[in-house]
Amino acid sequence: MPTVLSIADVLRERFAQAISTAFPDAADSDPQLRRSDRADFQANGIMGLAKPLRVNPREVAARVLENLGVDQVIANLEVSGPGFINVTVTDAAILERLAARAADARLGVGSNAEAGVTVIDYSQPNIAKEMHVGHLRSTIIGDALVRALEFTGEKVIRRNHLGDWGTQFGMLIQYLVEHPAELDEGTEPDDSGPSMSRLNRLYKASRAKFDSDADFADRARRRVVELQAGHAETVASWQGMVDESKVYFEAVYARLGVLLEDADAVGESYYNPMLADVCADLEASGVAVRSDGALCVFFEDIKGPNGEPTPLIVQKSDGGYGYATTDLAAIRDRVGMLGANQLLYVVDSRQALHFQMVFETARRAGWLPDNVRALHLGFGTVLGKDGKPFKTRSGETVRLMDLLDEAVDRARTVVAEKSPQLATEELEDRARQVGIGAVKYADLSTSRTRDYIFDADRMVSLNGDTGTYLQYAYARIQSILRKAPEGVTPTAHQDLALETAERGLGLLLDEFGATIDLVAETFEPHRLCAYLHSLAAAYTTFYEHCPVLKAPSREVLETRLLLCQLTGQTLRQGMDLLGIGTPERL
Repeated sequence: MPTVLSIADVLRERFAQAISTAFPDAADSDPQLRRSDRADFQANGIMGLAKPLRVNPREVAARVLENLGVDQVIANLEVSGPGFINVTVTDAAILERLAARAADARLGVGSNAEAGVTVIDYSQPNIAKEMHVGHLRSTIIGDALVRALEFTGEKVIRRNHLGDWGTQFGMLIQYLVEHPAELDEGTEPDDSGPSMSRLNRLYKASRAKFDSDADFADRARRRVVELQAGHAETVASWQGMVDESKVYFEAVYARLGVLLEDADAVGESYYNPMLADVCADLEASGVAVRSDGALCVFFEDIKGPNGEPTPLIVQKSDGGYGYATTDLAAIRDRVGMLGANQLLYVVDSRQALHFQMVFETARRAGWLPDNVRALHLGFGTVLGKDGKPFKTRSGETVRLMDLLDEAVDRARTVVAEKSPQLATEELEDRARQVGIGAVKYADLSTSRTRDYIFDADRMVSLNGDTGTYLQYAYARIQSILRKAPEGVTPTAHQDLALETAERGLGLLLDEFGATIDLVAETFEPHRLCAYLHSLAAAYTTFYEHCPVLKAPSREVLETRLLLCQLTGQTLRQGMDLLGIGTPERL
C-alpha cells in the first residue's frame, strides 16, 4: 500500500462509493478515471453503465454526481458530452500531498508486504569473448527492472547466466596447448580489462583453426571430454579463462553502473552436473521421446516450414546437451532451490520460440507449477544511423566498451562547453555520468520490444527526450535550492491559490507511485522515462511562468521551493531506478 494515497486513488474510491450508492447492481464498475485537458480528471467509465442499466448516459452521470459532492478534495464537478464527468480538485488537496511526499524518504511510495521472489536472468556474456553492443540492452533493461522491483518490495535474485561451458572451451584450451607462445602475447591491460583482448583474439584464432582443420577439431572435442571429466590441467586452464573474463565483466559493469556482481554470475557449468537427471526425468515421464537418436519434446502447435513438428531437443543424438537442457535445469534450480514464484528472462526477442518451448516443457514436467510465472522479456536491436544492426566499418560487432567511450567523449564536449571552469577530474566525472546516463536513457526510453538507433550526438543533447535533459533539469533545481535565502524553508502553505503551472506540476508529482507500480507490473522501463520527461517538461513550464527566488511573498516563495525540492527528489529517485546518475551541477 502507498504511504501517501494519491488524489487519483482518493477519487477512485469516492467514485466507486458513489456508483455503488446510485446503482447497487453496478458496484464493481470501473469509473475509468484519467487526467484530462478539460479539467484535472475525467471519469469515462460512467457511460458504460448506461446500456446494461437502460438509462440515458447523462442521467447516469447526474445520479452519480448526486452522491459525490464538493469537499476538501473535489472543487468542482460537471457532466460533459454524452456522459463524461469532469473533476477539478482543490489546491489544498494538491498541496497536502506535496508536503506529505516531500517529507517521506520514499516520496510517499509504499512497499508491497506480500511481494514474492523474482529471479531475473540478464546480461549473459560469454567467457573469453568481449562484450559487444548485443549485450547492452539485456544488461541495462535487466538492471532497471531489478531496481524497480526491489523498490516495490519484491525479493529479487539476479542471475548472470555466463556462457562458460561447451565445445568452444575444448577448442580454446587445445589451441593454447599447441601454441603456447601466444599465451604471453598482448597481455598488457587495456580498456577492455586485463588482457581481455588477448582472449578474444585467441578465441578467433582457435575458431578459425577448428573450422579449417578436421584433426584439430577432433583433438578439441577430446579436450572437451577431458574438461567434463575433471582433468586437472584442462580444468585449471579453463578456470583461468573464467577468472580473467570475470575481471573484465566487472570492469564493464562498473563502467555502466549496474548492480551485477560476481556473486550473481552463475554459468552454464553450474548446471552441467544436473543435465543427465533432467533428460532421464523427462524421458521417464514421457514428456520427451527419442527421435532419430535425439531426445525431443514435441508440440502440436509448433511446426517448421515443411509442416512437420519442430521439437525442443534436450539431448542430441551424440549424447551432447544444448541450451534447452541447461535452461530446464536452471528452472528446476530457481523454483526448487531459490523458491522463485516469478522467473524473468531479459533476452533478445529472436529467442521467443525457444523460451516458449522451454517453459511449456517445464510445465509438462511439473518443474514450473501453475503458481509460478515465467516470462521471456524480449527486446529489439540497437541499430546504426543507417538503420541496420550496429556494426563496425569492417562489418564486425561493435565492442561495448568502444560504444560507451564514444558516448562519454561526446558528453565531455557538452559538459566542457557548459562548464569550462571545471577541473579535469570533475569534468571526467560529469562526462561519465552524462555519457553513460545518455546511453541508458536512450535505450530505456524506447519501448522494450522496439529497435532504436544509436546516435551519441543526439543522446547527449540538452534538449529533447534525453537523459541529459533530465540531468540538466535536476541540476537547475539544485542551483535554485542553493540560492534560496537563509531561514526560508520549503513549505506547502495550504491556503494559497495555485497558478496553472503549479497545479500541473503538483498533479504530475502525485503520479510517481502509480508510475513505479506500472513499470513493475508491465516490465516496461520506458514508462518511467516518459513520466520523468513529462515531469522535467512540466517543471520547465513552472520555472518559466512562476518566479521562485523572486516570488511575490514569503508564502509563495516557500511553496514554490517545495515544488522545486520535490521535483528534484522525484527526478533523482526516478533516475536512480533507471541506473542514471544525477550530477548536482551541470
